[in-house]
Amino acid sequence: MRVLPALLCALILAGCGGSSDGTRDMDTGTSSIASGSTRMTLGVNSYLWHASLDTLSFLPLQSADPFGGVIISEWYVPPSSPDERLKVTIYIMDRALRADGLKVVVFRQTRSGNAWQDSTPSADTAHKLEDSILTRARELRLSTLGQQG
Repeated sequence: MRVLPALLCALILAGCGGSSDGTRDMDTGTSSIASGSTRMTLGVNSYLWHASLDTLSFLPLQSADPFGGVIISEWYVPPSSPDERLKVTIYIMDRALRADGLKVVVFRQTRSGNAWQDSTPSADTAHKLEDSILTRARELRLSTLGQQG
């Protein structure tokens, strides 16, 4: 449950870009907030950050670091496959909204008796998640640009 306060704080900080005391760089999606003479800037592209959280919303999160750009899920057992579980780690490595600024790693395990054994995930899984995140990030950016005009 320690993830929830950090996640809420990150979302509040990231959402401050449109207020009168913050700024948002429309090209990179970075958000910053000011408090007195101090200004904090998120370490990653906020569109990729929010799109990653949206895309993984069905997974319980183990940790989410908006300044380092790492999101780690808990193990997830799909209801249709009780003998399989997945874990996802997302790395956002750039402040720009670029495909090469995102890396998704998927871990898979299968149940063998009472123990979980590492298995190879489908080669397509990480790529499909990356595509979904990038598509959502572009949608978020376009909707933000539409609000500005």
